[in-house]
Amino acid sequence: MTKESPTRMDLTLRNSRIKLPLGQIFWREVGQGPVLVFLHGSWSDGSQWLPVIEQLSQNYHCFVPDLLGFGESEKPKVHYSIELEVECLFHYLEALHLPQVYLIGHSLGGWIAASYALKHSEQVWGLILLAPDGVQAEGQGESWQWARWVVARPPIAYSIVRSLLPLARLFGWHKGIEQAIKQRQELIKSPTACKLLFQRRRTEIQAELVQERLHELRVPILILQGKKDNPHAIASSQTYAHNTPKAHLQLIDQGDSNLPEALPGLVARQIDDFVRNLNAKGFY
Repeated sequence: MTKESPTRMDLTLRNSRIKLPLGQIFWREVGQGPVLVFLHGSWSDGSQWLPVIEQLSQNYHCFVPDLLGFGESEKPKVHYSIELEVECLFHYLEALHLPQVYLIGHSLGGWIAASYALKHSEQVWGLILLAPDGVQAEGQGESWQWARWVVARPPIAYSIVRSLLPLARLFGWHKGIEQAIKQRQELIKSPTACKLLFQRRRTEIQAELVQERLHELRVPILILQGKKDNPHAIASSQTYAHNTPKAHLQLIDQGDSNLPEALPGLVARQIDDFVRNLNAKGFY
C-alpha cells in the first residue's frame, strides 16, 4: 500500500510496505534518477536520512527502508544477524526490481552495506559509508564487553541499583551507576540492535566482521567520518580505508557520531559529488 505524506521539511514521500520471505519491510521513497538506497544506523530507523534525501530528491531516486526488526518494519521473532539483514535487503531490491544501486549506510547500516557488496558486487555501483561498523578496532573489545554487560542486566537489577543511588552519592560511587543506567536506557530503545551487537555469541559476531575481506571489495567507496566522533569509530573508518582498494576516507572537521542528522547538507553534497564523479568516469 502506498500513500503520499508530507514530512516536517515539506518533502513529499511515498511510504510503502512489502511482504518479503523474512518479514514485512517499510520504506520511504522519493525522486527520480540514479538509485540511492539508504541504510540507517544501530539506534535509529530510516527517518534519520530525511534531512539528507531532502537535498538529493531532485536528482536521485531515493529508497529509505527500515531494516528488518527496526522502525515500522516487521519485528519477527528470529535469530538476528548481519547475514539475515543482507538476505532481507537482497529480497527487497529484487522485489522492487532494482538491479543496480548505490548503497549508503551509517554505522550498522554501513556494515550491512559492505557485507552486501561483498556478496552481490554486481548489484552495487558504489558504497558511501558513514562511520561504518563491522571491523574490530583496537580497544573496541573493552567497550563491547561493557555494553554487553549493561544490556544483559535484568530490569529488576536496575530498579534495585537506582534505589541505592542516594546512598551511593554519599560515598561518591554514583557516577558509574548513573552512567550504566543512562547507557542501558539508550541501548534498549533499539532491541534489535542489542540482539545484533551484544546479545549473540562473540564468535558469531566476529565471524561476520568484514575486515579480513575488505581487500575483496572492488566497488568505489567513499567513507565519511566525523573527527569529533569517538576514537573507536575513527579507527574503524581508517581500517576500511586502508584495506579497501578503491576507498577514499573523508574526515569531517566539525562532524561527530551522527552525520546524517547533524550535517545533512554536507553529507548530501558528498554523496552527490561521489555519484557524479563515478558517472563521469562511466561507472553508471
